[in-house]
Amino acid sequence: MTTGPSSRQTRPDATPSPAADGSPAEAPAPVVDLLDPAEGIPPVIDTPDGLDRAARALAAGTGPVAVDAERASGFRYGQRAFLVQLRRAGAGTWLVDPEALDGLEPLQEALTDVEWVLHAASQDLPCLAEQGMRPDLLFDTELAARLLGMPRVGLGAVIEAELGLHLAKEHSAVDWSTRPLPEPWLRYAALDVEVLVALRDTLAARLTETGKDEIARQEFEHVRLTTAPVVRADPWRRTSGLHQVRERRQLAAVRELWLERDRLARHRDVAPGRLIPDSAIVAAAHAMPQTVPQLLETRGFHGRAARREAPRWLRAIDAARTTEDLPPLHVPGDSPPPVRQWADKDPLAAARLTAARNGIADVAEQWTIPVENVLTPDVLRRLIWRPPIAGAHADLDAVDAALASSGARPWQRELVGGILLDALRLTDPAAAPSPAASSRSAHG
Repeated sequence: MTTGPSSRQTRPDATPSPAADGSPAEAPAPVVDLLDPAEGIPPVIDTPDGLDRAARALAAGTGPVAVDAERASGFRYGQRAFLVQLRRAGAGTWLVDPEALDGLEPLQEALTDVEWVLHAASQDLPCLAEQGMRPDLLFDTELAARLLGMPRVGLGAVIEAELGLHLAKEHSAVDWSTRPLPEPWLRYAALDVEVLVALRDTLAARLTETGKDEIARQEFEHVRLTTAPVVRADPWRRTSGLHQVRERRQLAAVRELWLERDRLARHRDVAPGRLIPDSAIVAAAHAMPQTVPQLLETRGFHGRAARREAPRWLRAIDAARTTEDLPPLHVPGDSPPPVRQWADKDPLAAARLTAARNGIADVAEQWTIPVENVLTPDVLRRLIWRPPIAGAHADLDAVDAALASSGARPWQRELVGGILLDALRLTDPAAAPSPAASSRSAHG
């Protein structure tokens, strides 16, 4: 991919460090600042005619399409996209404003059967799906970097390591719902997709060289098919600091305050934490104030938004004070207990986990893949704590079926199935490696 004459600037070479044997080290390749999009900053598409024009251009392009989305996390309610960026060979870069349009289905139709290249796709696919955009083929550059064992997998770090380009990321956390969008932000947004396809090609070649191309294909497909938002039965139970609440009446106050904050945040289209933070909800649940002055003396209720809605918060607390629907302090779940408790609760399960973790750590080291990508800690803990069959009767088919039902991909099942089988066949806790032997792995 080429850029204009002013879009890249070479930095002075760094002073090379001497090699271990004292000889002069080879000078590192110079890092080039990626300053401007090759064709300049494109205009923002915010009309149906403009959207159709973008769709026609992208449909006429060739090869994969780079896709990115900008959200307003921490500023607006939810995680919807406020800007979508696309770049394809022969089509150039397009910046699209979803807020001004009734869905982006024309882009979906234009890019059917085209490979989409995203970085950290699981973050952007849900908000793209809300706009009617779902890839038929996916390449995730962040996930590719993880599978290659790269120590830093942020977009800027990977671009610098693989392409020798420095991509500034100073606008990643701004309020993308701002209109009109400032020119520096638009430049940043366009640059995010400027070399994404070139990065994809470099990473794809390395995946093939290391024998990980099929692993990556399965992982990309898994992300493509499983990135739907998680719907929780009691989302208020994820309030930060909830563990400090020890009484059911106070827990009811957390629930009522959280639900009232969520309703108001949705109505105003603001991030809930900008109304009152989680810490204020927990503090009010402890204090249970009965008057507005008492509420305003509670930690976290000193901001303008909190003060303006003080009667609203007080009504929520009053509702909790009188309700007969008191939530239980603890909701039974199907998760295994914390690993630190396993040795006391089930020494044999603890021994099996230690053996499995050691084996998986060895596989991760052999393949240079992060241990959590070889098998997620939650899947491992669940399978060991409640094995499909254990002891002498354990067999590989049962282990494979349990892994498959948990969402493990074929490559994971092939690499760890035998390891888990050996672990499940342990019948004596003393036969497992000592817990200290697994300290090199944080898995589980």
